[in-house]
Amino acid sequence: MTQRMSDAQRLISRSLQRERTKKGYSINELSKLAKVAKSTLSQIEAGSGNPSIETVWALSTALNVPFSALMAPHEPEVQVIRNGEGLAIQSDQADYKAVLLSSCPPSARRDLYLTTVQPGEVRHSKPHSDGVREHVVIAQGRAMVGLVDDPVELLQGDYICYPGDQAHVFEALEPDTMAIFLTEH
Repeated sequence: MTQRMSDAQRLISRSLQRERTKKGYSINELSKLAKVAKSTLSQIEAGSGNPSIETVWALSTALNVPFSALMAPHEPEVQVIRNGEGLAIQSDQADYKAVLLSSCPPSARRDLYLTTVQPGEVRHSKPHSDGVREHVVIAQGRAMVGLVDDPVELLQGDYICYPGDQAHVFEALEPDTMAIFLTEH
């Protein structure tokens, strides 16, 4: 009888593979560092293992990542929320609603900019420091925004988040395009 993989097993499996690959470790190397049997590690990565808290802690310590990195869902590198989409919360006191575009991770620093851009030239940005993320909301107009290889057309009210530590672009498609940039360090 085959057992269906739980959401937790799937999450830990994907997170573990992602973090191990980032570090460049083989399964054998991580097994030795974490003092976890290679067969156990292979089962966890295949989604068939059911790791204990102690095993997950040992793996996160060996990978030098927080425990939560193996337990929390991985956010996509590029996230786009179109105007009118996203989880909205309505006020019961006024005609007022809020859509959370992004929460701030602990100990992050954020810088906020308002830009006005004219069409004609593409603004190419070289990669910033490791770990920097950029958040952009189009306040007025239209623009192509995001990673160099895959920019996204955004309209007024649209939001995008992408890794600022990769080459990225901003191209206004209408006169006086205004954007709010938030750089997270």
